[in-house]
Amino acid sequence: MFDKEKIETAVRMILEAIGEDPEREGLVATPSRVARMYEEIFCGMYEDPRKHLQVMFTEDHEEMVLIKDIPFYSMCEHHLLPFFGQAHVAYIPRKGKITGLSKLARTVETIAKRPQLQERLTCTIADMIMESLNALGVLVVVEAEHMCMTMRGVKKPGSMTLTSAVRGLFKSSQATRAEAFSLIRKH
Repeated sequence: MFDKEKIETAVRMILEAIGEDPEREGLVATPSRVARMYEEIFCGMYEDPRKHLQVMFTEDHEEMVLIKDIPFYSMCEHHLLPFFGQAHVAYIPRKGKITGLSKLARTVETIAKRPQLQERLTCTIADMIMESLNALGVLVVVEAEHMCMTMRGVKKPGSMTLTSAVRGLFKSSQATRAEAFSLIRKH
C-alpha cells in the first residue's frame, strides 16, 4: 500500500540531513509534491501488467509484429535516479491470437513504473508477453540512458545501455532474430 505520509516524513528528513530548512518558503510543499510524484512514477507497483494483454483478437497472422521506439521512464533501484529511453517489442502470434498494439506499450509502461533494473525490465516484458499471449516468440530490446551514470559517479552523459531478451522462435531461429534486429535498426 502506498504511504504518502511516510514519504513526506522521509523527504523532510532528507532535506534536514543535507542541511536545508524544510520550513523555508520554497521547500514547505516539497515533501507533499515528492510524495505525489512517487505515487505517479511508481504506480506500476500496484498494477498487474498482464491485464493489458488479456485483450486479444483472432486474425490469420503468424508473422512478426514489431512496435519500435516505445518511450519509457523508470527509476533505478540502486540510486532512485531515473533511467529512460525506448523499448522495441516484437512477437509472433500463435494461431492468429493477436493483441492490440497499445496493449504492448501499456505493458512496457506498467513494468517500467517500479524501482527497476534495466536487465530485469527487459526480461520481465519479454516473459510477460510470451506467457500472456502464448506467443511463438518474443524479442525485446531496451535502450536507455541512466542518470546514475550521467549526473553522478562516472558522469558520462549520452551513454546508452542496450539490453535484449529473446524467447521462443527468436531464440531458436537465427534468421528470425536477425530480421527483427535489422527492422529495429531501420529508421
